[in-house]
Formats: sequence, C-alpha cells, structure tokens
Amino acid sequence: MQLFKLFKKTNKMKILKSNYKNLNIIKGITHHDNRGNFREIFKEKYSKKKFIFWCTSKSKKKVIRGLHLQMKFKQEIIVSVLKGKIFDVAVDLRKGSKTFGKSHKIILSEKNTTGLLIPAGFAHGFCGLEDENIVLYGCTNYRSKNNEVGILWNDNTLKIKWPFNNPITSKKDKKNISFLEFKKLYF
Repeated sequence: MQLFKLFKKTNKMKILKSNYKNLNIIKGITHHDNRGNFREIFKEKYSKKKFIFWCTSKSKKKVIRGLHLQMKFKQEIIVSVLKGKIFDVAVDLRKGSKTFGKSHKIILSEKNTTGLLIPAGFAHGFCGLEDENIVLYGCTNYRSKNNEVGILWNDNTLKIKWPFNNPITSKKDKKNISFLEFKKLYF
C-alpha cells in the first residue's frame, strides 16, 4: 500500500517543445522507495512512430560519439541517460528547415531524468561528462552501417562549444566529413 501511495504522489512525465520543430525534451520521472527507484523514460503516446531498435552505449569521461545521421533509412531517436551525465547535441539537417545547420545542446543525466525525442533528419552526438556514462537509444529504424553519415564533431562551420578541447574519439569519427562537404553531397 505504501508503494501505491508513493506512485500517486509523483509528477507526470512531460514533453517540452524546443526551438526546433518536432525536437522535444522528455522530462521523465523517477519513483523512489527504500529499495531504490523505478524510472519512466518514455510513453508511446508521445510519438506517432514505432520504435523498433533499442541499444545502449557506454562511454568514459571526455568521449565524444558523433555526429551521426542515417540517410536512406531515416530514424527518429529517443535518447536517455541510464547512468552518468552527457552533453548532448542534435544538429538540424532537414532540407528547408528554418533551423538548418543549427545545433540544439542539452545536458542529459541519470539525475535530471531528461531525454530527447529527436526527429529524423538530425545528426546526433554527445560527450561523456562523468567517469561512466550509459546511454539508451530507441530508434524508429534499424541502423544501416552503409547509409550512415558522420559530420566532424569539431566542424568550424557548426561552431559547437564542446565541454573538452581534447576529447577521445573513434577512428571512424575522426574520418567524418565537414558540414560543408555534407551540404555538397546531399543538397
């Protein structure tokens, strides 16, 4: 009975609009009791899309993953942090968008229970801010390695101010293309 009362007292999940069309901030909720917690990350009613592919990544502090985008098999993505804290970036690459080439930046963490609902057409990346960062992704399409494009995290045109100057990146992400190259190839 005590647990039921606890669940009734908590706030409801909220979906907050950003300055980018269809890019929404998910304010999840965590229910705490003496055993630990139970966290609500996302509810299906907040998207008309079906999320068919779920995965996690584990990153150390100063690791940057991204900026990644699926071109042929476009994905809407839910991003949430299960452990740690990240500096999350979504870059609008939708043709004709008023915010094309602009980046949305937000801190997502286990503690703030905040996530993102990113529409198809955005490049996504993040930087780990704590020693261990576990990120959960839900996608509306499967990952297609052959149709993935990467844009350099430190692209001069995008001017994203990342939290670290000398991050850890993968060999693959070091070969990502510039934003200008992306525009030439796809627009």
